[in-house]
Amino acid sequence: MSKTPTNLYKLIPASDPSLISLPLPQSLPLSPLDANDGFIHLSTASQLPGTLARFFADETKVYVLRLDYEHVKKDIRWEDPTGQEIGEVGAEGVFPHLYNGGRLGREEVETVFTLEKSDEAWDIEEIKKTAHWLIY
Repeated sequence: MSKTPTNLYKLIPASDPSLISLPLPQSLPLSPLDANDGFIHLSTASQLPGTLARFFADETKVYVLRLDYEHVKKDIRWEDPTGQEIGEVGAEGVFPHLYNGGRLGREEVETVFTLEKSDEAWDIEEIKKTAHWLIY
């Protein structure tokens, strides 16, 4: 059963300061992956821990950009990770991809949070328990 999310999230590594500036500008630069794929990769709250562990394992700090789903839903496509197959909203293995001409900035982002790794690996269970900003 799929569930419509309240928020969507974009993870940005703090190790690449060219990808983030605060306060947020009108539009942040695209990551190489987003620029190559032609859309902005996002995650739901339930997908965020897996995305963090899989793609940001070597990072010690990440910025988490929270977007209000209702604000961007007209530009969201629910697809497999590569953007090749369309799926249902919130379905397992289907990710939200933002197709709005590569714009992600102060108009799209509701809030910015930081996560810092306290050990060798991200403590996913601790994040789930203590991340009050992670809205499912």
